[in-house]
Amino acid sequence: MSDGTAASFAEGSAPDQASSTPLHMLDAAAQARLVREGGATATRLVEASLARIDAVNPAVNAIVRRMDDEALAAAAAADRAVAEGQPIGPLHGVPVTIKINIDQQGHPTDNGTAVYRDLIAPADNPVVANLKRAGAIVVGRTNAPVYSMRWFTDNTLHGPTYNPWHRDLTVGGSSGGAAASVATGMVAIAHGNDIGGSVRFPAMCNGLVGLRPSYGRVPSFNATAKGGGSVAAQLMAVQGPLARTVRDTETAFRAMAVPHVDDPRTRPMVADHPAVPRRAAVVSTAGWPDCHPAVRGAVDRAATALAAAGWAVEEVVPPALDEIHDMWAEICIPDIMTLLAPAIAVAGDENIRVAVDYWQRAWPRELTPGDALAAVARRHGMLRLWQRFFEAWPVLVMPVSLEPAFHRLADVRSPEDAKRIMRAQGPLMVISVLGLPGLSVPTGLAGFNVEGHDVTMPTGVQLVAAPEREDLCFAAGRDVEAAMPRLGVVDPRPGF
Repeated sequence: MSDGTAASFAEGSAPDQASSTPLHMLDAAAQARLVREGGATATRLVEASLARIDAVNPAVNAIVRRMDDEALAAAAAADRAVAEGQPIGPLHGVPVTIKINIDQQGHPTDNGTAVYRDLIAPADNPVVANLKRAGAIVVGRTNAPVYSMRWFTDNTLHGPTYNPWHRDLTVGGSSGGAAASVATGMVAIAHGNDIGGSVRFPAMCNGLVGLRPSYGRVPSFNATAKGGGSVAAQLMAVQGPLARTVRDTETAFRAMAVPHVDDPRTRPMVADHPAVPRRAAVVSTAGWPDCHPAVRGAVDRAATALAAAGWAVEEVVPPALDEIHDMWAEICIPDIMTLLAPAIAVAGDENIRVAVDYWQRAWPRELTPGDALAAVARRHGMLRLWQRFFEAWPVLVMPVSLEPAFHRLADVRSPEDAKRIMRAQGPLMVISVLGLPGLSVPTGLAGFNVEGHDVTMPTGVQLVAAPEREDLCFAAGRDVEAAMPRLGVVDPRPGF
């Protein structure tokens, strides 16, 4: 195995379809099977991951803290467990990354700012502990914007993360480093988190699968954090995986979703859900007339794939899209200005200060804590409407964003650009407000124009279901995935 290849199976292919595939190009399911069946050691997987990081990370800056020695020691322990016949988890020996805003014992939870560069975590966040318990091996920590509060990934502590598909377009945010680490094959699975699209949008921008789980599915607690977190974070923030395949995303989600006493929101998953009809509602331009043609095409391709797989598909607009979109800002912006603005003033960089200022200006009036309380009070009524909608249409096919990938600094160039971006991210925000599961699935490549330049980039679609019905998102996701070209691992590409 010293050449870093495996006589195994590539991403999404049948287990018995042999090929000499570089280890870093295998999905996590294939990597775990190699370790389980003796085709490769965990040490070889980690060595291949570290070699790939050496090769491509300088071009994208996805991983901003490496842990080579720690990862190799964990791999050696994983290999001993296999040799001794010990029980092993579904991700045994599989390299993964963790985002810099989550506690990992012995490492700084720096949140992209020098103020916290020495804030060393005393223990693993439960989501990290759950991944390790499943056998995953952490090889590095991934970049994010300051406080993970933008759909773009840069900060003055670690610098920018670049989209491997196009250096001048956003890698997404805030889990941009996570996405780039998976898209380039440094790892097959990355941890991310999502309050307004921070898993789903980077997944779309990089041709990946990304899951925002339902509220209360995956535990999270940072011992380094002061207080209980912002109101918006307590209502909407979730932890979720990014991967190159639906099956890896599901495996990682199930590994993450083990309840923990330190997160009182979490509860055990139901083993068996009631059967529902294979019916999917589709919404794009009917709900959002300003939906970009490339995005509309992605939704149409996904709808066609589901229809071909036997789903009953119909264009139906779900309730109160614009009102729920506004509720995200009505909750988040006063929350930011009341609870986070003092921290941003001390620890933030220029881009996060400008972005937050422009967010405020994007709304026609100043939003107050009273607006936030009123929005929270309306939230259950909106969720009730959507749960009734899901009784008729168990799966909703919708855009991830109303636009494909923006320029990598678009949100800090003008209030007008920021307003356009806030509007475009409406499909992400709606699902966050309601606490629903949303799965971003790639739909191939599309050409479009960015600021006078013709580009070709990944596109994606968002598959949504009722609370705690991630199983339906995965079922629809597998059918969409099967009909789309596999994008696989990408080597970093230049910009304009």
